Amino acid sequence: MKRNFFRLATYNANGIRARLHIILPWLKEHRADCLCIQETKVRNEDFPQKPFGEMDMNVAFSGQKGYNGVAVVSPHEIRDITTGFGLEKEDQEDAARLLTCRILDFDIVNTYVPQGRALDHPNFQKKLEWFSRLRDLFSKRYSVSDKFVWCGDINVAPEEIDVYAPEKKLNHVCFHESVRKAFKECMGWGISDCFRAVHPGEPEQYTFYDYRIPKALERKLGWRIDHILATKPLCTNIQDCFIDIEPRKAKKPSDHTFLVADFRI
Repeated sequence: MKRNFFRLATYNANGIRARLHIILPWLKEHRADCLCIQETKVRNEDFPQKPFGEMDMNVAFSGQKGYNGVAVVSPHEIRDITTGFGLEKEDQEDAARLLTCRILDFDIVNTYVPQGRALDHPNFQKKLEWFSRLRDLFSKRYSVSDKFVWCGDINVAPEEIDVYAPEKKLNHVCFHESVRKAFKECMGWGISDCFRAVHPGEPEQYTFYDYRIPKALERKLGWRIDHILATKPLCTNIQDCFIDIEPRKAKKPSDHTFLVADFRI
């Protein structure tokens, strides 16, 4: 049956080959028009294309051995694929953290933003610069009148409501005021948080539960650091946006789970 919405989802797999037992059944059940995956942790030549092909799914991907890596899965044609920031001499890590494409009439930017390690680590400054570079990319390639989506593991909890015990996270690389400011400035290009458009002010809504914290899921000790952000033409037509917590309960799960948005078409 033809649906009247476009379903887009994002998921940090923390190793795509180790998570196929979750991803493939999820796709079959939820019939996403676009699934953006991060932290595939696999070289391009080793990406598991076959099981997606057997489901009549198209895939685009860019990765590195053992870490990083982004991918897009869709039953539709995936067009205009680019990786990284489009520089003449592309940094290998950037190419494994950023993939852009077009599916139907949707422009999609899938990112795995650097985590940052520590406030005094060079990677944290790199993380802040990433948001500035992304905003420049948006301005150069897209328009706020486009059907544009930026999604992925963005490694920022935007507000206190988006992390447990926020008073203890003020110096964390995913909650420090400087990274939240950089994220908001990037969004200032002209995109809005789809989840909060549907669930304003709803507490304890998290996409990430740290493996290292005993029973983090049961104790609701999580972070909302995976996001789907979209321009006004899409945000004004959101049918639903939700966190599917069930995959985090599965056997051998990722520490993240699926975030889903349905846009009316």
